[in-house]
Amino acid sequence: MTAKTPPRKANSAQVAASIRGQITSGTLAPGDRLPPERQLSVQYSVARGTVRHALNLLERQNLVETRAGSGTYVVGNTPTAANAVLTNTRPLELMDARFAIEPHCCRLAVLHGRQSDFDRLEDLCAVMEQSVDDPNAFSTADTEFHICLTESAHNGMLAWMMEQITLARSLDEWKQMRNLTLNESIIRTYNTQHRQVLTAIREREPERAAELMKRHLETARLTLTRAAQT
Repeated sequence: MTAKTPPRKANSAQVAASIRGQITSGTLAPGDRLPPERQLSVQYSVARGTVRHALNLLERQNLVETRAGSGTYVVGNTPTAANAVLTNTRPLELMDARFAIEPHCCRLAVLHGRQSDFDRLEDLCAVMEQSVDDPNAFSTADTEFHICLTESAHNGMLAWMMEQITLARSLDEWKQMRNLTLNESIIRTYNTQHRQVLTAIREREPERAAELMKRHLETARLTLTRAAQT
């Protein structure tokens, strides 16, 4: 049994969403063995660490299990309560959840973030700034930026909550909304806001970083609202 390959480089949440979709649709059935990490990394054009993270996400959702010396197997395709929440969460509801989590993660990133975290955020800002005419590349880097920012808080529970948000953002309805909203002007606005957030974190200004993240999320929510009304 092989997994389908998405048309562009993916992140761990997108890899997990792709495999999860095949499991819940029945394309991958209980008992099926997933391809080895090395093969999945080639199919999805990602590092093996990204595949490993995706499989960990699926294992925590009780969709797969890893058997030592044997591989990773599908163990079920019935959505759990958590999976049902992910599937049924609308984009604007997801934005509300992000408002509850990401500004505080900015505060914690100021307190607990490491130079390596900030360097990674800097690299992702550079990728996004080079992708103003490529919404797909921007979207991938944008997702990684918000994941990395949350991880910079070094709080396991918040990182897990962000994983769930990221999984929801990889579902079809969210993708459709992104396709409607991402244009060069919006991408440039988001890039400016990302830079402002990162600068505030680097300068160790927790409340300013949190406020700038709120402004960024408000811009994104307003953009989604306008798209939903068209």
